Amino acid sequence: MQALSRFVWLRLVLALFLTAINASAAATGVSRDDVPPKITREFRGAWVATVGNIDWPSKPGLPVEQQKAELVRIFETAQELKLNAIIFQIRTSCDAVYASRIEPWSEYLTGTMGKDPGYDPLDLAIKLAHERGMELHAWFNPYRARYHSAISPVAASHISKTRPQLVRNYGRHLWLDPADKRVREYTTSVVMDVLRRYDVDAIHMDDYFYPYPENNAAGQPMAFPDDETWAAAQRAGVKMSREDWRRHNVNTLVQELYAKIKAEKKWVKFGLSPFGIWQPGYPKQIKGFNQHEALYADAKLWLNKGWIDYFAPQLYWQIDPPQQSYPVLLEWWDSENTLKRHLWPGSNSARVGAPAPNARTVPWPAQEIARQIEISRKYQNPGHIHWNVSSLVKNSGGLADEMKKSVYTEPALVPAMTWVDNAAPAKPTVTLAGSTARWKHKGEPVRFWAVQFKSGGKWSTLVLPGAAMEKLFERAPEVVSVAAVDRAGNLGPAAVISGPKKTAAR
Repeated sequence: MQALSRFVWLRLVLALFLTAINASAAATGVSRDDVPPKITREFRGAWVATVGNIDWPSKPGLPVEQQKAELVRIFETAQELKLNAIIFQIRTSCDAVYASRIEPWSEYLTGTMGKDPGYDPLDLAIKLAHERGMELHAWFNPYRARYHSAISPVAASHISKTRPQLVRNYGRHLWLDPADKRVREYTTSVVMDVLRRYDVDAIHMDDYFYPYPENNAAGQPMAFPDDETWAAAQRAGVKMSREDWRRHNVNTLVQELYAKIKAEKKWVKFGLSPFGIWQPGYPKQIKGFNQHEALYADAKLWLNKGWIDYFAPQLYWQIDPPQQSYPVLLEWWDSENTLKRHLWPGSNSARVGAPAPNARTVPWPAQEIARQIEISRKYQNPGHIHWNVSSLVKNSGGLADEMKKSVYTEPALVPAMTWVDNAAPAKPTVTLAGSTARWKHKGEPVRFWAVQFKSGGKWSTLVLPGAAMEKLFERAPEVVSVAAVDRAGNLGPAAVISGPKKTAAR
């Protein structure tokens, strides 16, 4: 009798659910068969490195139109693959790949630090991204002041010239001292200048905090030259160990930056991409470099505290080797994601089809990256980032072909930052006249439009820029659905409209 009652109750609930769907469809003049499918939510990004001309431009000093053409090709490839974000390096070493009021133009553009390239690459990249329905993340290196591959004299406006007291010589590099409060203020001012003047979707930092250790001429590890700031901290009463003090310096920058970004533009994400291993032994089988002890980067703390919106550990290893296993490390980082921020790991796509740098390494098959993406999809609000975009543009080892064939068959929207804003944008009003759909919208600014249309009985999805208010289709669609995506990634209710029904010939 009890089982029968449960069955009757379930049938009643199902009937009410179907009735609600039918009523909703009837209210809009749309049949149940014309309700669009659910849109995939997944972050799909790629890093574009400018330091050393790794990804773009292909070499310094190219004509402006050639530089622009190379950048366009990157975004066209990303769009073709159905990526939805580009992480664009705009500050490599206290320089600027944009029109900065604080730091000199990057030498990787013209071959000469401080020389104006004649256009603003960041402004162009934002335009190329947004018109393709993609996000543009501005990637900063917070402390490096001079890279070992530098190719021109230091500009007079560079910080090593204007404020040399903040700069330290370390091995082949110049480095800002993270312990100096003035450095933290300076780095923050650079980030906030970009945030205020450019319509970026995120601020992004990678794994360089204190520098990776270098050896001296005798082959011995060199200590970072912060004796002066360490002595000042002790005089000020700091009781922590020197190692904890260094980590505290980095933690303070991360925490303060997050708060300032949210106070200025709450919808702009703050993303961090640390080295993929926190410490050897976490989890137990993992071995390798210790960022906690060598870079003084307590990345686990940043994730635990929620001082970020997305966390992209560089899991640059394959799936199977147990000592650095992609899925094992991803599972561990997920266990530390107690506040459920977005966890979007980086994959070493540059290893696909690449020539082996020495006899101990071999190129990876493209299927390795596809498998890693499938693994990342087991987690809530999934995502991943390719290091680096050149492997996709060049289709190294058939990587781009594999992505299109296996894991990027449908477009995807970036998951929303619901802890910042969980209010959905308003529903637009849509009209359909022949092959053209037009819509109107009231309310908060729209970043993108999610447009779905049914043609020949098949649904397709497009992501259009927020400024677009119409779409001309190749032929008159049977059904069109339009929904707004706000700047925090929230997807609003869809307005669905059907075209004229065709009558079968008699």
